[in-house]
Amino acid sequence: MRVTKAPELARYQGDPGLARSGSPGKHGILHLEFARSGDRSVLTHLRRQAPLLAQQALYWDEYLPAMPCVFMITTSGCVVQGDRLDFSVSVGPAAMAHVTTQAATKVHQMDAGFAEQSTRLQLADDAYLELLPGPVIPQRHSRFTSSTTATVAANATALIAEFVAPGRKHHGGELFQYDFYSSALTLTRPEGTVLCTEKLVSEPGRHPVRQAGVMGEFDVLGNVTLAAPVRLAEAVLDQVDMRANSSAGCMAGASRLPNDAGLVYKVLGKETEPVKGKVREFWRLVRHEALGARIPEPRWWA
Repeated sequence: MRVTKAPELARYQGDPGLARSGSPGKHGILHLEFARSGDRSVLTHLRRQAPLLAQQALYWDEYLPAMPCVFMITTSGCVVQGDRLDFSVSVGPAAMAHVTTQAATKVHQMDAGFAEQSTRLQLADDAYLELLPGPVIPQRHSRFTSSTTATVAANATALIAEFVAPGRKHHGGELFQYDFYSSALTLTRPEGTVLCTEKLVSEPGRHPVRQAGVMGEFDVLGNVTLAAPVRLAEAVLDQVDMRANSSAGCMAGASRLPNDAGLVYKVLGKETEPVKGKVREFWRLVRHEALGARIPEPRWWA
């Protein structure tokens, strides 16, 4: 079983008294492999183990009909204590893929241990990946940690988004009452060179998040990483709207990542929808510059 040594987990090493951490039904595995086949990309390999599931690739994007779209599903409907989720995506040379979730990821209240997700992404030459999951909603006294390693060829493009809600805001005003939320992302090259690492740790009970320089007056975080060639990243950065507009209920900004790795784009908002809207604007710029295509209209059920 995977051993996690992140310091924020030190106080939560107790195992649940019922199903043990990572036991059958609590160790989810989802492995997706995409490859180029003729004039389109296809899902060539799928490995799944409950509580993670994906069914098949769909081609519902009218602006990129050759791109397979896959929904990652949690069969339990939520994330609970002791869950260990291993997720990986491999995109072959000149292939492309869009991966999302069927709904928000709800992290339930815990009285022992924590839940963990490990994500591995691998993009070959000229590959293109959009990883745009729904929001993570960490509920009262939940503990969730995720780590992502993205190995991206120098001429490949990966758009990786993360949305973090403050809790069940409209369910009794549950704001920042989770025990901790931790998220780390590392970008590397195929030969092993580490380009950059970013880690977010939020422990509202120990370190208030309402202070300036953290969340301030805002509740929802949108965190987007674009791993891309320098030309593409600079073209996107030149078009990002970073004007402050507090009346819109959110603020956003972009900056370059070190070692010519790409861009990071962050959005803070009071509600989820304005944050999603700003991320869609960034997604629109990336897809236009990378593929010369539009993005689909929002799904009415999303």
